[in-house]
Amino acid sequence: MTLLNGIIGSSLILFGSFGIGWLASVSPLNRDAFFIVMRTEPVAVILSSVILCLGFWVLFRAWWVLGQLLKKWEDGTLRVVRKAVWLWSIPLLVTLPIVSRDVFAYIGQGRLVEAGQDPYVDGISSLNNWFQLGTDTMWAQDGTPYGPLFLTIEYLVVKVTGGSTDAAILFFRAIAFIGVLLTLRYLPKLAQLHSTSGAKAAWVVVANPLFLINFVASAHNDSLMVGLSVWAVYLACKQKGIMAVVVLTASIGVKPITLVLLPFIGLLWAGKDASWPRRILYWFYSGMILLVLMALVGMLNGYWFGWLKVMLFTGTGFSVFAPVGMIVILASTLVSSIGMGTDWILPVAKLLGRLIGVALAFVVIFRGRYERLVLRLAVGFSAIVVLSPVIQPWYLLWLLPFYAAVGIKENWQMLWVYVTTMFFVAYQAADQLFIWQFLQEDLVPAVQLISWTVSAACLLFLLFVDPKTRRIIPELLFSIKWVREKWGSFSNRKKQA
Repeated sequence: MTLLNGIIGSSLILFGSFGIGWLASVSPLNRDAFFIVMRTEPVAVILSSVILCLGFWVLFRAWWVLGQLLKKWEDGTLRVVRKAVWLWSIPLLVTLPIVSRDVFAYIGQGRLVEAGQDPYVDGISSLNNWFQLGTDTMWAQDGTPYGPLFLTIEYLVVKVTGGSTDAAILFFRAIAFIGVLLTLRYLPKLAQLHSTSGAKAAWVVVANPLFLINFVASAHNDSLMVGLSVWAVYLACKQKGIMAVVVLTASIGVKPITLVLLPFIGLLWAGKDASWPRRILYWFYSGMILLVLMALVGMLNGYWFGWLKVMLFTGTGFSVFAPVGMIVILASTLVSSIGMGTDWILPVAKLLGRLIGVALAFVVIFRGRYERLVLRLAVGFSAIVVLSPVIQPWYLLWLLPFYAAVGIKENWQMLWVYVTTMFFVAYQAADQLFIWQFLQEDLVPAVQLISWTVSAACLLFLLFVDPKTRRIIPELLFSIKWVREKWGSFSNRKKQA
């Protein structure tokens, strides 16, 4: 029944996407009578947003209940989790893109490659008809932040689909699903090497509604990056160092941020009792393999190391829930209140965040036991990501597999996973919804308010009414020592009164 509930949730997401999922203006679906009604009639748009939001929470409940049913994590539970991932993914494989429209940027970048231009230098707006193909205007002038391998993938997809955006979306979603399957295969193996339940790790990460929504329905290339990086770390733990670096290079070739993992791969490859000279030698081996492979790919596509410049020197704006973003907002408010300019605050905060993140990563590279190398990797990776000015909801999914592999305890750690997942499920249910421009002024505020209201109602039901879920959070809270002590002290005072 729980698996069926997850299918229902995914199916609701599919139907909701018909009204508020993203389509390119040139898509033939925009001329279909059904989609015209669903996307131009205010009642249909509002109903679609409600259905989509309900689908998010039905899928979340199915994931939550499945974890409780399997919580002993006995033999055979991994098979159930894998079955859930497959069944819950099937409707999402054919949804219209939701919560992000980056997949249209992939199409535009593939066209840039096809046109013989440099995506690390030229923005998508240099192409004819770029806006009609669905790309967000934020990509108009910016170079691509993706690696050279993914540029080749983008080019091949555009070439094969012959300019059809709808067909290209399905291709990119299939590529993203390969990343899901890689994570589903190698995360349990990595967890077992750390004496952690592979089934629980797969449930926490891959069956997680955030993972499925962002890496299947949204077709983010981050999925392939994550799947390859998990595979690479598993290979390094098995002392298959050359293959590990090759696979990690492929991950970097999709999104260069996983370059952060290379020093840890070198340490794993060097072995448990390696001396510092040996560790440095294996760092050299790792770096040279990466350099040769990236130079080869760069030579073949003609872009060489343009990705490195984009990675180091581009990026604007900030997220309001990123620590650096919060500091920018606070500092800007204080500085502007005394009549000073604020243009310098973001660049300074961004630089300081990067320096502190790199410093923390260096600490965990050089300090700690070999047995905790994957945990050290997760902490170092987290420092870089969390101290960046922009944190997207799916960035959590870059980090979560490595924490799940070493074991997430049933205390504040699992509570953090639940609360973070809840927040981003609610946030994404109301974020980046497609609404035609002539309806935006009236509908956008209403749809967002309705979505947040539905999320609040669903959360209240799950936390306080639903007999299968209402005990989950209290049990985790009482597993935390200081909470038990505070509650005991409060109860004693109440009895004495």
